[in-house]
Amino acid sequence: MQKMFINGEWVEAISGMTRNIINPYNQKIIATAAEGNEQDAKRAIASAREAFDNKEWAFIPAIERGAVVQRIASLIERDRHELAELESLDTGKTVEESLGDMDDIAGVFRYFAEMAGKDGGAIIDSPIPNSMSRVVHEPVGVCGQITPWNYPLLQASWKLAPALAAGNTLVMKPSEITPLTSVKVFELMAEAGIPAGVVNLVLGPGDSVGAELSENAEVDLISFTGGIHTGKKIMQAASSNVKNLALELGGKNPNIVFADADFDTAVDQAMNAVFFHAGQICSAGTRLLVEESIHDDLVEALVERVKNIKLGSGFDASTQMGPLISKEHLSKVVEYVENGKKEGVTVAVGGGRPEEPELQNGFFYLPTVLVNCTTDMRVVQEEGFGPVVTVEKFTTEEEAIRLANDSIYGLSGGVFTNDIAKAERCVAKMRMGTVWINDVNLYFPQAPWGGYKQSGIGRELGKSGLEEYQETKHIFQNLKPEPMNWF
Repeated sequence: MQKMFINGEWVEAISGMTRNIINPYNQKIIATAAEGNEQDAKRAIASAREAFDNKEWAFIPAIERGAVVQRIASLIERDRHELAELESLDTGKTVEESLGDMDDIAGVFRYFAEMAGKDGGAIIDSPIPNSMSRVVHEPVGVCGQITPWNYPLLQASWKLAPALAAGNTLVMKPSEITPLTSVKVFELMAEAGIPAGVVNLVLGPGDSVGAELSENAEVDLISFTGGIHTGKKIMQAASSNVKNLALELGGKNPNIVFADADFDTAVDQAMNAVFFHAGQICSAGTRLLVEESIHDDLVEALVERVKNIKLGSGFDASTQMGPLISKEHLSKVVEYVENGKKEGVTVAVGGGRPEEPELQNGFFYLPTVLVNCTTDMRVVQEEGFGPVVTVEKFTTEEEAIRLANDSIYGLSGGVFTNDIAKAERCVAKMRMGTVWINDVNLYFPQAPWGGYKQSGIGRELGKSGLEEYQETKHIFQNLKPEPMNWF
């Protein structure tokens, strides 16, 4: 039984309700989890509020908080294999991918642990005689954190580590369908010595637990990673007490390939951009923009390689791509491709479910390449969040940039060319939070992550990721106080 963690104790839902957690590879029940609601969320918020207002976590030296966060990183490294297996059971991704995630997660905790205590603020040269002026950084307070199902623990680490390093208390709500590694990491945080009430975990759906975190006036900040429609609802709910907001709402990310790019690298990276974790990645390069002179050759080479992607269990070392996360999400991907067909796209490869008997119990969808796509199509504009790439043609650098920017999103993008001057011209004009040159889907803790336009608000990772969890205070001191004699 996977329980919730509130005020330093493992507890069941107040209602007593539970949810079965299933493996998307074969639909077998792998765990039973407490199913909380708004009452559990209120209990957790009260715990976090009390810990922030009346306990010492926010006021101990930052370097001591950093030491605790370092211990969490070490414990994640110790239990790396257990965590990776839990993540693969929960999400269907390969164990190899999950092991890589665990290394990244430990790195995130170490980065923010090292950031703690590094910036004590700044002295400002006051323009007023006989005075001192300084700026300090303080924790925001109680943080509500809502994480997605595609990278459950990685996305959680992007929120947990900076929040703790900055001195906040928090309530986290992981996706109700992938809670296993979140439960485990809260066990590790308790083992690392996080005081009771500082970290709280509530399991349950967004329309009750998530809504309470967004609306509750005792929550000072809400950080959400997920879909754009839910993000907009959270923005509205957060206006109740003008919460600080950090939103990462996905993308429809262009990957531009010029004729002068290294051909084999471009083909290989076009696959890497889309088919890791069955395309369930917010930064997936699902819009492939190819210069017309190499379009046909690149599509032909891409299709031949895509045909050979091996689907299967994440625990099989030969598996290259696992299933989608759920029956409901599989239906969305099927509908997404079918709508594309109605719009006139051509399915170059894939476009349906696999026929192998051993894959029938899982939520598998074939790696898919759609051609004859144009930027006005819904299939090009909407985030499909599956193993599907659309291919568009362009003839000039200007057209490539125009197509790349033709989106309500602005999360990430890529440019493949051996002309570095051209690459620099492109990335200067691409309206996205991250742009890669001759590479795709790279992240590391030192670099900020977030989007332009409707891809979100704020940044995670990097120095900016810590600042999201801090308030800035100006302190002015009069060194020679005397009456003004104004009145």
